[in-house]
Amino acid sequence: MTGVTEQDGAARGFAAATRLVAEREVRTFLRAKGFWIGLAVIVVGLFAMSILPNVLGGGETKVAAVGARAADVLTGSGLEVREVADVAAAEALIRSEEVEAAVVPDTAGDSATGVRVVALADPPTDVLAALRTAPPVDLLDPAEVGQGQRQLAIMVFALVFLIVGMSGTAIAQSTVTEKQTRIVEILVSTIPVRALLAGKIAGHSLLTIGQVVVIAVAAPVALRLGGHQELLALVAPALGWFVPFLVLGFVLLASMWAVAGSLVSRQEDLGSSMGLVMILVMGPYFGVMFFSDNAAVLTVLSFLPFSSAIAMPVRLFAGDAAVWEPLLALGLLAGTVVLIVLLASRLYSGSLLHTGGKLKLAKAWAREE
Repeated sequence: MTGVTEQDGAARGFAAATRLVAEREVRTFLRAKGFWIGLAVIVVGLFAMSILPNVLGGGETKVAAVGARAADVLTGSGLEVREVADVAAAEALIRSEEVEAAVVPDTAGDSATGVRVVALADPPTDVLAALRTAPPVDLLDPAEVGQGQRQLAIMVFALVFLIVGMSGTAIAQSTVTEKQTRIVEILVSTIPVRALLAGKIAGHSLLTIGQVVVIAVAAPVALRLGGHQELLALVAPALGWFVPFLVLGFVLLASMWAVAGSLVSRQEDLGSSMGLVMILVMGPYFGVMFFSDNAAVLTVLSFLPFSSAIAMPVRLFAGDAAVWEPLLALGLLAGTVVLIVLLASRLYSGSLLHTGGKLKLAKAWAREE
């Protein structure tokens, strides 16, 4: 009975210490101007990505023309016209993305203009807007989600993950500051080292959840102002998955940021211990951006713990993932979080009181207090 009571008391003491550290981290960063500036940058960037493409527009749209009637319809349209011999040649140019669309003769006789527009996956709004009378549109490979909508979703998911992931540097900087000012020696004399780590992760995770809530409120407004109302219904299921993926992904990175900060004793040396974590934050961002059109690579990225927070919501948004896939990916991510936090806890304990130059991971592991 005594053993159970002691265990309960230790658990309550650990929880109280963790909560105390978490509250301290939250209060500290809510008072910092940098936190609010970073959040403002995210919100402004979200509005910019939604609105600016419609305001600025793109370059001159390329379109193929088959026959004299198509060429006549396109005269004075302001489009870059490329005349080809037949419909097959025009479709080949569309599939190779050399032109956005093609204007071809209307053999079915449904069009008042005598021509039809052929495109790949989405109705070519630029081409239709440039024509005096919009002809019927035929799609070679109709898409449930438009390419422009897909790219916008990828940019939003990837950018939010990048900014949130990079915000974990605050944990590393906080840890180094405490070591450099010797405050950490006072903290560990009253608070277990693991509670200090848990409190930092919990506090910054709460701050991250708060940022996600602000983004979730701002996103519908930005999409409506940008004329993407239909995107709201499409993105809602993926957004519901994005939140748990983002929170777990942040906890995973936060524990590594804490270790990066504990390995050095001065702010000037922090850059030497941050390289691996930087790669694990930047890698998924560029990986999803570069391979967004490669289904095989994106599928692999959607199951890797460090990139699944971006890749899986993107696949869900596009309708490319089965129901079981996000559950499996989330399970793999949660398991990896538990493993990495346990490893980080030992490394953090072994390196937190180290002074001097950068401490190697092997020595931190052996020095556990």
